[in-house]
Formats: sequence, C-alpha cells, structure tokens
Amino acid sequence: MAHYLDHAATTPMRPAAVDAMVPLLQEGFGNPSGAHRLAREANQVVDEAREALAAAVGADPGEIIFTAGGTEADNLAIFGVAESVGVAQSDSTLLCSATEHHAVLDPVEHLGGVVAPVGADGVVDLDQLATLLTTNDVALVSVMTVNNETGIIQPIGEIADVIAAESYNTLLHTDAVQSLSWIDVADVCAKADLISLSAHKFGGPKGVGVLVARERANLVPRFHGGGQERGRRGGTQNVAGIAAMAVAATETVANRAAELARVEAMRDDLVARIVDGCDTPVHVTAAKSSSSANIAHLCFDGLESEALLFLLEKHDVMASAASSCSSGALEPSHVLEAMGLDRSVALGSLRLSLGHTTTEADIDAGVSAVVDAVGRLNEMGS
Repeated sequence: MAHYLDHAATTPMRPAAVDAMVPLLQEGFGNPSGAHRLAREANQVVDEAREALAAAVGADPGEIIFTAGGTEADNLAIFGVAESVGVAQSDSTLLCSATEHHAVLDPVEHLGGVVAPVGADGVVDLDQLATLLTTNDVALVSVMTVNNETGIIQPIGEIADVIAAESYNTLLHTDAVQSLSWIDVADVCAKADLISLSAHKFGGPKGVGVLVARERANLVPRFHGGGQERGRRGGTQNVAGIAAMAVAATETVANRAAELARVEAMRDDLVARIVDGCDTPVHVTAAKSSSSANIAHLCFDGLESEALLFLLEKHDVMASAASSCSSGALEPSHVLEAMGLDRSVALGSLRLSLGHTTTEADIDAGVSAVVDAVGRLNEMGS
C-alpha cells in the first residue's frame, strides 16, 4: 500500500466532490450557454457553484472567474492586467517575489518585470518592496500566500498595506493555490485584488480553478470568443468540475479548523522524529510558526534529492523535492536559491506534504523510510 505524502502536488478528491461530479458527467451534460432546459439546468449549477465559491473565499459571485486551473488563473491575472494597462507600450512594469511558482515568475520575467528579493526566512522584504514601488511604475505586484515548496506563509495583508501607502493604483495578486485547506483565504487575502485557486489542491478535480477579480482589477481576456464569465474568459464552462470544486471548497472551509489541528500535529511529529532519527544534520527550512500546517520541507546536507526519492518509493512512500534535473545536472530550486541556502544543502531537499486523507500509518511509514534512506545514503557516501 502506498503512503502518499505529496498532497501539495495534488490531493485525492473528496468523496462529496466525486458524488457531485459523476451525475453531471452522466446526465447533467447541457451546455450552460444554451437556451433549452438542459442548458438552463447546467447554467443553474454553475451559478450555484459560483455563489458557494464566493462564500468560501470572501468574494462577490460576480468576482469569480472560472478557469482551467491555477496556472491559467495566474496567467490571466498577470497578462490580463499587463495588457489592460499597456505594460508593453509604457513605462509600467510588473513585480513578483523571487520565490513565486513558475506560473507567476515566468510571465513576469517574460514581460520584463521586476523580481523582489526575500530574506533567509523566505518572506518578502517589505522595505525593499516599498523601495521598488517608489522607484518603478508598478501596475501589479504578485506574491503567493503559501509557498508551494517550503510552505512559508507571506504577510499578504502587510504587503497590501505597503502597496497602498506607496502606490495606490498598483494591484495586488496572490497565488493562493496552496492555501484554502490551511489558511482563511477570506480573511488573509481580503485586501488582494486578484486571487488564484486550483480545485485539485483542496479535494476537487484537476483541470478547474478560479481567479477572483475584484471590481477595480481590469483584465483583458486571454481566451476570446463565447463571452462566458462576463467576457473575461471565453469557453464552455466545465460544469461537472465546477460543481465538484464548489462542494470541495465548501467542505474544506467547514472542516478547516479541525483538519488543520489534526494535520499540524502529525506534521510536527513527522519532522521531530526524522530530525531525531537521522544520523546527519537535518535543515528544517521553515519555522512552524511561519509555515503552512501541512508541509514539512527538509534539507539533508551532502545528499541528493533524486536518490532520497528513489529510496522512499522503494518503501512505498510518495514524496517530492524542490529540485529538478535539467540537462543531466541537478540544480537547486530557485526558491531555496533565493533564500540563500548553500547549494550542498539545497540539493538534498525533500518535501513531505500532508492532507485530508493522511493517517498516522502514513506518518510512521514516512519517518521510517526517510531515516532508513538517509542512513543508507550516508553509508554509501552519496
């Protein structure tokens, strides 16, 4: 039996979300843009889901834009704002933190934007942000709520206050894809103008997401034709996926307090037992007080992530790392590089992420597998 500790990559669908989705795939297949009864019924499903998602994230239903996932939501926010203010034809620019997901970082860099530094704790330097805002004409700032690799939480409210003080017309976008299960998005992201979410991170299906766009956030659509989503995102809505996402979001918010306490206790136990059990120093990337309850990000000096993950899978433990293999050379994550971690430490990164289906047996298996893998690699001198 596999012990799944990679919920930050994707989490299993909640049974209630599956129950909501299947009948709509089989019978409720009408196109919500049509006029006949089946179409009207599909449209009603979309409208009800829009209201449920708005309630879950503290938005108005009209601020909800359905997308095909978090990447599209991020791209719509960045390219949509950039085109609306004419970034390519003016002195305006975009700004994001150095630790953003590539769905944000790549578009900002593609458009010639500014990358703001973070400290050793992974948090955006607010003084540097203020300076960048006063020395640049910034149309949009994008900072993710919870980092997808390290779990580090950014002070979105404080970032919004800095923006308001230095550059009132600048919009704030936050990639909150990793957040809904563990953070009160309605409260923490209340001052953000644009918020990205992805269903499969909180128990919904893959291939569907949301961009919350407040009233003052003008967007030029990326997909033209059809006029769906009030002209902001053309294309026939994924009715079954949207309905399942709304059910998953509602259940996630309702159960969040209890689930957070349960998962955080397991995460803390997992980290403590690995640190105690390993015969080599373990670098815990984020402090408990400043990281998401479900992510344990660890680095092992002198070891390589690939080798760790290979041995973990031999123990039926599924995890991930914050590094990727490029042209045959293992390179450290841009997130860890931005935080100033030494290369030898960053190359031995491991992300163990928990979720709503995680059990104590998964934690026991994870501890045993990591301790054994680290010991074996040290014996081999790898």
